[in-house]
Amino acid sequence: METETKELVSWMRGHDSSVSSISVHGSGRYAITTSTDTAQLWDLDTFQRKRKLNVRQSVGIQKVFFLPLSNTILSCFKDNSVFAWEFDTLRCKYQLPTPVEGSVLLYKVFAVTRDGRIFVAGGKSNHLHLWCLESKQLIRIIQMPAKVRAVRHLEFLPDSFDGGSNQVLGVLSQDNIMRFINIETCKLLFDIGSHEEGISTAAISPNGRYIASVMENGSLNLYSVQALTQEGNKPPPPMFKAVEDSSKCTSEANTLTMRVTSGRSEWPWKSKGSKIQTRLLKLQVNTSLENKENELPGGLNKKRLRALLKGFGEYPAKYRMFVWRSLLQLPENHLAFSSLIDKGTHSAFVNIQNEYPIKSMKLLRVLQRTLSALAHWSAIFAETPYIPLLAFPFVKLFQNNQLICFEVVATVVVNFCQHWFEYFPNPPVNVLSMLENVLAHHDKELLQHLITYSVTSQVYAWPLLETLFSEVLTREEWLKVFDNIFSNHPSYFLMIVVAYIICSRAPLLHCNQTADFEYFFHHRNNLDINVVIKEAYHLMEATPPDIHPQNMLDDFIPLTKGQYPVFNKYPKFIVDYQTREWERIRQDEIEYLRERQLAHELEAKAQEWKAEDEAWYRKQELLREAEEQKRKMLLEEEEKLVEQRQRLAAVKREMKVKELQFLDASRRRFLKYQQDQRQMELKRLDDEIARKVSMREQETAATVQDVEVRRMEVESQRQLFEQHLIKDQEAVTQEMKEEVDARRRKVDLEDHLVQRLMEIDREEKQKAQIVAEENLAKAEQKCIDTDWRLQVLHELRRDDQDRERRYEEIAKLLHDNRVKEAELLKAMREAEEKKWEEVTQKKAQLEEEQKAAAAADEYRKWFLEDKMNDALEMAEKLQSEDGYFERLRDLKARRTERGIELQQVPRSGNVCLNDLSASESSSHMSLDRRREELACQKRELMAEVRRLRQKLTSRARTRYPPTHFPATKWTT
Repeated sequence: METETKELVSWMRGHDSSVSSISVHGSGRYAITTSTDTAQLWDLDTFQRKRKLNVRQSVGIQKVFFLPLSNTILSCFKDNSVFAWEFDTLRCKYQLPTPVEGSVLLYKVFAVTRDGRIFVAGGKSNHLHLWCLESKQLIRIIQMPAKVRAVRHLEFLPDSFDGGSNQVLGVLSQDNIMRFINIETCKLLFDIGSHEEGISTAAISPNGRYIASVMENGSLNLYSVQALTQEGNKPPPPMFKAVEDSSKCTSEANTLTMRVTSGRSEWPWKSKGSKIQTRLLKLQVNTSLENKENELPGGLNKKRLRALLKGFGEYPAKYRMFVWRSLLQLPENHLAFSSLIDKGTHSAFVNIQNEYPIKSMKLLRVLQRTLSALAHWSAIFAETPYIPLLAFPFVKLFQNNQLICFEVVATVVVNFCQHWFEYFPNPPVNVLSMLENVLAHHDKELLQHLITYSVTSQVYAWPLLETLFSEVLTREEWLKVFDNIFSNHPSYFLMIVVAYIICSRAPLLHCNQTADFEYFFHHRNNLDINVVIKEAYHLMEATPPDIHPQNMLDDFIPLTKGQYPVFNKYPKFIVDYQTREWERIRQDEIEYLRERQLAHELEAKAQEWKAEDEAWYRKQELLREAEEQKRKMLLEEEEKLVEQRQRLAAVKREMKVKELQFLDASRRRFLKYQQDQRQMELKRLDDEIARKVSMREQETAATVQDVEVRRMEVESQRQLFEQHLIKDQEAVTQEMKEEVDARRRKVDLEDHLVQRLMEIDREEKQKAQIVAEENLAKAEQKCIDTDWRLQVLHELRRDDQDRERRYEEIAKLLHDNRVKEAELLKAMREAEEKKWEEVTQKKAQLEEEQKAAAAADEYRKWFLEDKMNDALEMAEKLQSEDGYFERLRDLKARRTERGIELQQVPRSGNVCLNDLSASESSSHMSLDRRREELACQKRELMAEVRRLRQKLTSRARTRYPPTHFPATKWTT
């Protein structure tokens, strides 16, 4: 677009989505346009596209722009990657590294200093990342205030004297407030905008003097950076300029429409135009003493202002605040005011919203801060009940500048409220007496009428004083009145009150009720304020000096600069007493609230306990119902148990028949089958016992379960003990067999070397012994099986008897069971001790026999070696005979095999044979004798095991006699 002719020059097409940013090269010949999916480089001379930057859809582009004072293009993507490109060749120069872990944020907005050295990025966080583009490093992370949750716009504030290395950064956050910070010191310099009138977008002029902002309400605000930085970081209100049509007359074109918006300060705009206007107000007069007294700050003259006020009746609304500041000579003590504000909200005004409900929260906060500052300045203001009424008009007027508001209220209190607090907590009787004297002098009839109806000055004068006429006047009338009050002696304020009463004499003379008088002085009335002002001036001139308030009140004294004056014109002891009383009341209230909270907590706990009790009772009821259902189920299970017993008896009979069918099998197969059958039977019986135990656990109570578990533990220990005995017996038998086999092989080998004839006899005896051992094993196995079946039958019968006894004497069984367990354990320990003694004796005997066997082996080995050496010597003499040589070689081979077998034969065992003598006959007889002793010991051991089993069974039957329980109920 051509800005002068407003004509379309060219239409550059190429983007599929909306363009988010446009960056122009310093030469003005090239431009880069950026959208979410691409960035395009344009030649502004031909308006043609030169290059295009494409990216993946998953990444996306945030912004692409030229760096100032260089030929570098900076591209920022949505994955936080930042690349720098050479403009001429479009070659990638470098990429900024990824920030350290914990400081990563999603970049959304960017800014670069005018010299192109510092790059700032921000996003959805209150952190800003500062990058040095020369070193390609992250040099600083700036944390904004906690109110900032996201950054919408970043822009550096130019300065003519910083050489392009801008230090001030403007940050527009999500709360629509733009804050300006120093990136070196990280200090907040000033801010513009507010929550009520937020900033939508903002731009800074190239010279850094002005800031233009588009507000959310559509208005365009223009700020002066010089005024923002010079006014103590408090921005003045923006000036609203209405764009006028050029066809209107030139006189109207120069007119500026101004209005106060969201700035903090209430003082006028300090632009060059305002300075010219203030110069026009100055009078070129001599420097006499009178004129020096009338000189005011800002170049104003008090005498000329009074003349202007008398001529127009009020000051111009545009300059009223500036004139008031000059008349009151406000010191603007920023540090002193900040120290008062830093003390926080005074305790007297914490809940001010309850007494004065104000819709505007901003106005309420300003009122609360102003009153708190007054209370911190002087303790009397925390106890004065009418101080909020007195300060509220000024708070509403100066709500955007709390410093000016506080100093105006303080000046009014010090000068126009003189002697008000001398009779605290009562109204100022001395001041009301002054008013009454003036009224008596100028209108005795009206005063007599008021006295007739008992209407004192506290009814017709004090309401006007304590509210500063804010209840009886409109805003425009109130401003006009205080234009005159601030321009005159403090006594004029009292004259205004008397003038208001005198001008209202007609309606007051018609009032004859006290309530009517009170209503009149608390509500607005149909009264011309200009007449009241003129009457006040008349009273100032016509009042005699002896009753004139001017002689009793001091002249206007402004607040001191630097620090505020001490205000102690009040009865201190009364204020201190009231302060202590208020503190005591607050403490009592806090104690009451704490006790009430405690009472609420106790009540809540009582309700909780009650609910828990009700839940417990409901739970007990459900448990009783469940118990009844469980009893019914137990009866049904009892009937099923009878059927299961019958089926179990049939199964047992079948198993016995099957056992008899397999008795005729071979020894090894029979033993293996018998072992498997025993394991299966034990498993089946264990399952049956476990099933019975489970059924008994469902039928009995918790105590019965305890007794049953203990009985089962004792029974399992007994069975385990018997199993260990059986396993030990089998192990001994196996060891005996292995030892006999080893000895047999050993003897066979030795006998073969000594005499071939003895081998036949030994084989026959071995076969006879094997047959005898097999018959003995069969007989013993049959005896063991018979004992085991008898034991199972006794066990089942004993289980049935125990089950019948358990229903009769459960409680008694608990005690008896412990005693019986102890006796049984004692008997088992005695039997165990006896067995261990026998084992110890047998082990000692075994060790002796092993030693003897070892000696015999050594002797036999020496004997054979000696004989073999003799044979070898003789063989050397008969080497010529081939047949004898062959026999000698065979003898050597057999000697080697015998040596290997002797090394493989174990040296230890449970049973040991006698040593072989030097002769063959003594060795053979010793082996037979040891076999007979071994068989005899085996039979004695099995007999001892059977006697032990019978003894244990008889003891158990004696200690657990069968008993019968009543079937109706349990006893404990």
